Amino acid sequence: MSKINWKSGNMLYPLPVVMVSCARKNERPNIITVAWAGTICSDPVMVSISVRKERFSHAIISETGEFVINLVTEDLVYATDYCGVKSGRDVDKFSQMNLTPVKIIGVDAPAIAQSPLSLACKVKEVKELGSHDMFIAEVVGVMVDEKYMQPDGKFELNSSKLVAYSHGEYFGLGDKLGKFGYSVKKQ
Repeated sequence: MSKINWKSGNMLYPLPVVMVSCARKNERPNIITVAWAGTICSDPVMVSISVRKERFSHAIISETGEFVINLVTEDLVYATDYCGVKSGRDVDKFSQMNLTPVKIIGVDAPAIAQSPLSLACKVKEVKELGSHDMFIAEVVGVMVDEKYMQPDGKFELNSSKLVAYSHGEYFGLGDKLGKFGYSVKKQ
């Protein structure tokens, strides 16, 4: 096996790709595509997103202290890419991509109706890190698409065809390879 040293850089891939919706009062809502998003705590439930300071959504989230993380499916990849390369200063992304803003409990920012899962988030802390600011937020509301609910009350998110982002490209998730704890499960 041959390995080489590579230039320093953030090479932690793949990542979830999400559409983050946000809004100021009396203005149209906006969507920004974020690949730097993640879970950071389970009690209380907390997440983070990292956004460049010059992005239109950065100011909105900084002022309102809230946002919604909307998971992305294969059906939403085109809209996800569009929302990542167009600025909300110039276009109405909801309208242009035929996305539907819907009320989610816990925040004034809208969720995206077409997303299988949306997380309403309240900012608790902002960390200035350099090229990006990290918004650390508590999840205060969750909305799920009922078509992924099983009769027993289980949410079957894995059947929604989620998407990952890796080094500038979008990928559908592949086959299930195992589940938590399968490596130590008694046969």
